[in-house]
Amino acid sequence: MEKVSIDELDNDPRVADVQKHATEPLGLSDMALNYYELAPGESFSGGMHTHMDQEEVFYVMDGTATFQTPDEDYEVGPDEVVRFGPGEYQEGRNESDDRVRALALGAPKGMGETRAKFPCAECGADYHVTEVDESGVTLTCPDCGNVVEM
Repeated sequence: MEKVSIDELDNDPRVADVQKHATEPLGLSDMALNYYELAPGESFSGGMHTHMDQEEVFYVMDGTATFQTPDEDYEVGPDEVVRFGPGEYQEGRNESDDRVRALALGAPKGMGETRAKFPCAECGADYHVTEVDESGVTLTCPDCGNVVEM
């Protein structure tokens, strides 16, 4: 058995001002687990995306998150859960005036091939996310090789 306190996890604010990763501290081998606190206007991911080999589940503990898909927006409130299957594009945001606290679970653990719903200016294909770090996100077109750094 492994146990961690969310309060004791290191904050790794890549997209949200509070983003804590529990995957490694818990020794998870088959899924990823992240804790978020989104201030108004913040996003879980920074943009519309999908994981081609991973399903994602978001459990909203406090506040209301808005999840945008290519076809519709969905509000997910306290004690509600939403799931996105592999290949389903989505972006979760806090569009309210209150803070959102949520857990994000992904299985399998590795994100695998990730695509951004951002068309390549050269050929129109959806970009692949090839790198995410403190300086931003690097997108690479799988069809023509065009690279965009954001």
